Amino acid sequence: MPPVILPPDVDTLEVITIDAQPIHIPATHTEDLGPISDISPESWEYRPDTINQYYRQRTLEVLRRLINVIILFIQFFVGLWWDKTRGKNPTQEKKRAIQLREMLTKLGPTYIKVGQALSTRPDLVPPLYLQELTTLQDQLPSFPNEIAYRFIEEELGARPEFIYSEFSSKPIAAASLGQVYKAKLKTGEKVAVKVQRPDLIRRITLDIYIMRNLASWAQKTFKQIRSDLVAITDELAGRIFEEINYVQEGKNAEKFAELYGHLPEIYVPRIYWEYTGRRVLTMEWIEGTKLTNIQEIQAQGIDATHLVEVGVNCSLRQLLEHGFFHADPHPGNLLAMRDGRLAYLDFGMMSNIQPYQRYGLIEAVVHLVNRDFESLAYDYIKLEFLTPETDLSPIIPALTKVFGNALGASVAELNFKSITDQMSEMMYEFPFRVPAYYALIIRSMVTLEGIAIGIDPNFKVLSKAYPYVAKRLLTDTSPELRESLRDLLFKDGSFRWNRLENLLRNAKNSSDYDIDRVLDQATDFLFSQRGEFIRARLIDEIINAVDIFGRRTWFNLSTMVREQVGLAVQETPLEFRDNSQTTEHLQNILKILQDTPGFDPMRLVPVMTKLLTKSETQQMGQKIVEGLTHKFVARLIRNILLELDKPKENSIPYHQPQKSLPSAS
Repeated sequence: MPPVILPPDVDTLEVITIDAQPIHIPATHTEDLGPISDISPESWEYRPDTINQYYRQRTLEVLRRLINVIILFIQFFVGLWWDKTRGKNPTQEKKRAIQLREMLTKLGPTYIKVGQALSTRPDLVPPLYLQELTTLQDQLPSFPNEIAYRFIEEELGARPEFIYSEFSSKPIAAASLGQVYKAKLKTGEKVAVKVQRPDLIRRITLDIYIMRNLASWAQKTFKQIRSDLVAITDELAGRIFEEINYVQEGKNAEKFAELYGHLPEIYVPRIYWEYTGRRVLTMEWIEGTKLTNIQEIQAQGIDATHLVEVGVNCSLRQLLEHGFFHADPHPGNLLAMRDGRLAYLDFGMMSNIQPYQRYGLIEAVVHLVNRDFESLAYDYIKLEFLTPETDLSPIIPALTKVFGNALGASVAELNFKSITDQMSEMMYEFPFRVPAYYALIIRSMVTLEGIAIGIDPNFKVLSKAYPYVAKRLLTDTSPELRESLRDLLFKDGSFRWNRLENLLRNAKNSSDYDIDRVLDQATDFLFSQRGEFIRARLIDEIINAVDIFGRRTWFNLSTMVREQVGLAVQETPLEFRDNSQTTEHLQNILKILQDTPGFDPMRLVPVMTKLLTKSETQQMGQKIVEGLTHKFVARLIRNILLELDKPKENSIPYHQPQKSLPSAS
């Protein structure tokens, strides 16, 4: 749905006056659809079997629509070919862009949605086409006021002049599914009134029927297509059906506000239920500027790039935290408010991601960062891209080839589309099937990235997303992410301090990162049953660190004495140098903590007190003492035996087998 922005030349609302003469309204054919439209708002849902049954008996209607679509597309592509043959010029390209916009508009809601998605991709669509497709967001032809007034009366029980104290005489904006009026309630609140287009159900169901059958035919005909196109079509159709049910949209808006409205830079408009029905929605009026109108936003002293980052972080919460996400975040649905907040509009197209899918996506990101392509291949099974019976032996090298080079520098240097493009090339070669939910995620994230690229060509979604992922890994207590954190920090029995540094450095940039919570959760997890593995590794790390520290201290003291008396100084053992890197990592981590907003060094006092009072700490202390004692005794015995092996002065040489003891360390 487009933004409800009052044009500059409309400063006041004109109270409507409607002639009391009978109004002739064209038939919408909704009644002819039988069971397709004979359902209550509470149970209004997409039912493909019912649609198929209905249109199988109307072959001529389907053929007329199919022929109409094919003819328009053939005319457009023939025009493009002719332009290319004669040589392109700006005037002709502008003409083709207008032709494309008019063609999509003529084809109706389904094709308008395609055009809206393309209008957010400046890296895919030439500028002239981009400019024309952008007008699909909020400059579509409106339908007559008389029909809108009738729908309001049918849904709300009275004509507009009896419900609202003011009502704009013309629609403020018109979109593919409805149009918006600006009004004022009798209680004084400014509102946006969205009214659905007539004949919408018939037009949408006919297009869905054709698209679904074409998807089924394509899957059976072209074996290289492994994605479930029918399932993807059903998923998108289900979202469209929810979008044309304004009661459901109102519920979506309230759920969205409940989950994300508390974020300081996010705003969700209020729904007025007493003035809302299936075909009429009354919501709070939002004064704002489209996110792509960079100059106007900057003129208000607002950082447009920062608002995009706010949108990216909000989308990550939607996808990875709660699973309820906005599947249509095009520029018309995102407004920059004058106070610097980002307002979301149009909650018709929403979707859900199950918990196992959310955790699977985070695990996939971890394995991608970790270059663990074998685990990444298993992630695709968890995420339902591959079946459990799939042979992964050829897929793992393919993943290594695709991502190994692409991720040579840093994940943050890639944009989201680069990764999806890399995956698309590989999916044609192997039995991948793109799940329907993932198609909507791609659409949502690619659209957001398209908006960002329009503002800043160097914007990288992943670089903005990783702080949130790092925060989730450090703070989420779910078993799945605890396992991912362990895999990230430990490899071959050794602790990777640089990974912990990177997580802490990125997480501190997350807006709601709570370092106290991290410390508390880290402590609780460390001494839980699931943290037993980390405690064992930590004991080994401490034993080695203390042992090497003591030996290095003794080596430094003996070196200083040797220098004083003029004896030869031994070269510093390599193990002492390597351990200095661990000390450096610890110093870096302490500095990161000091730079983290909200960190108080005194907060470590109760944490240390809590640690010292735990029985597990005492057990760890005993094991550390035992380990150090074992190392000391083993080294002492080894040195004694080596001294005994040395030949004594003035003695007859005696040859004996060389004794060898394993290293205690």
